[in-house]
Amino acid sequence: MEGIVRIIAAFLSTTVFAALLGLGLAIASRKLKVEKDEKVESLNNLLPGLNCGACGYAGCEGYAEALASEEDSDISRCGPGGAETRSNLSALLGLEADESAVRMVARLACLGTDEAAVKEFQYVGYADCESAHMQFDGDKGCKYGCLGLGSCVKSCPVNAIDYTGDGLVVVDPDKCIGCEICVAVCPTGVMKMIPADADWFVSCNSNDKAKITKSLCTAGCIGCRICERKFPDAGYVVTDNLSVLGYTGVRGEGRAAAAAACPPKCIIQIDKVKED
Repeated sequence: MEGIVRIIAAFLSTTVFAALLGLGLAIASRKLKVEKDEKVESLNNLLPGLNCGACGYAGCEGYAEALASEEDSDISRCGPGGAETRSNLSALLGLEADESAVRMVARLACLGTDEAAVKEFQYVGYADCESAHMQFDGDKGCKYGCLGLGSCVKSCPVNAIDYTGDGLVVVDPDKCIGCEICVAVCPTGVMKMIPADADWFVSCNSNDKAKITKSLCTAGCIGCRICERKFPDAGYVVTDNLSVLGYTGVRGEGRAAAAAACPPKCIIQIDKVKED
């Protein structure tokens, strides 16, 4: 009988202790609760919630806090949110967006497919570009090209990048939100940001000299300067053995003619991206 009493007493004391502990935690939770700024919450609810960092802040809430505190008054920073987000922020804050900002999208600067590019060895390991790059800067002879294992595919918050099936990846410009995460994670720097309405693009990233490039990839830029010298108004500039197209020059015949004259055919025409 005495044993049963002890068991009941132990049970009751434990129950009382647990109840008191729960009460104490509840009181502490109320006392220590951090009240959220309603303005910050309202602004945060207008943002897409991707936390991609394209605005320059760690996430959507950080941007919302900066706007709420008037630390930042630029409501056009959220590229992923597009025109609708800018309009909603403008209505809430009474600010006008800078509509002069050009929408940028990611583009792969490489045509080095499995057929076009030389492989130096057979990579065996985790299917990820960063992992492959740790081994001799990747299995491709061209150390500037796409490794095709999809660090960018895995990191894209809106699934705008996919595998092509021939050793490369491709960006869907209509889905791309311009967050630049793919640019940050690419170990070879082959992802480039270009204006959404770009018409032509130099699809190469190699700084190797012509002889080396020719030996490693049939579609690589050889820095011949034909595009730059013969079509000076088209906007092509060759630096470090690589042609890069500026997007402030004349569009149309000059760029198309330069692409036609390009020996490796690495200047490609691209479809216009839908605007917001």
